[in-house]
Amino acid sequence: MNEHTMRQRLASAYHVVEHLGWSESIYGHITLKVTGSENHFLINPYGLRYDEVTADNLVKIDLDGQAVDGSPHPVNVAGFVIHGAVHAARSDVACVFHTHTTAGMAVAAQADGLLPISIHASGFYKRLGYHDYEGPSLDQDEQSRIVASLGDHKALILRNHGLLTAGATLEEAFILMFRLQRACEIQVAAQAGGSPLVVPDEATCRGAAEMVDQFLAGNEGKGVGELEFDAWVRLVDEL
Repeated sequence: MNEHTMRQRLASAYHVVEHLGWSESIYGHITLKVTGSENHFLINPYGLRYDEVTADNLVKIDLDGQAVDGSPHPVNVAGFVIHGAVHAARSDVACVFHTHTTAGMAVAAQADGLLPISIHASGFYKRLGYHDYEGPSLDQDEQSRIVASLGDHKALILRNHGLLTAGATLEEAFILMFRLQRACEIQVAAQAGGSPLVVPDEATCRGAAEMVDQFLAGNEGKGVGELEFDAWVRLVDEL
């Protein structure tokens, strides 16, 4: 995939996130590694809403969050601390989503974290890391601890903070965030019902997670999350 196509796909991802209600004013990022470069990434211009992001105004940056393409747009360098840590440590990761949604932050504030009480949550059984809160993650000293908390997983709950997913492709990172967000929404809704929750046993959870892995990997010959992401892109394009 050439850089122009990557820019189009990433801009569409920002629009989808805005449509789904996952954005928070001008803050947060989706970052995508530029094909053929180990140390260059695309990120949203600081100060723009997600719906204002375009293929042309995305900024190409290095691992220090500094623009390398002469873009006139500013970059929230401090906000790249989390993304930069994951990109630098994980050669298998091309894209990182990080959100501060209400449901995601609500579950991030719960001592037991994500409970395997839904079909969405079961897919993250033993596939999810947790990182203890150290403040707003603006200190580069925290990067090594974030990476350790993520481990070899592709999803992370930053306690008292929010959600993070990482993927070998933008589409994989998207579908993992979609499912993690839905799992959190369902958990908060189920808890609000006030009745005891039904939690499957460990064997069931392990089996369910393996089946979700197989399901996500086998989407009619498409890459992980590609069918789902393209469906949302078509919607926001129509809108």
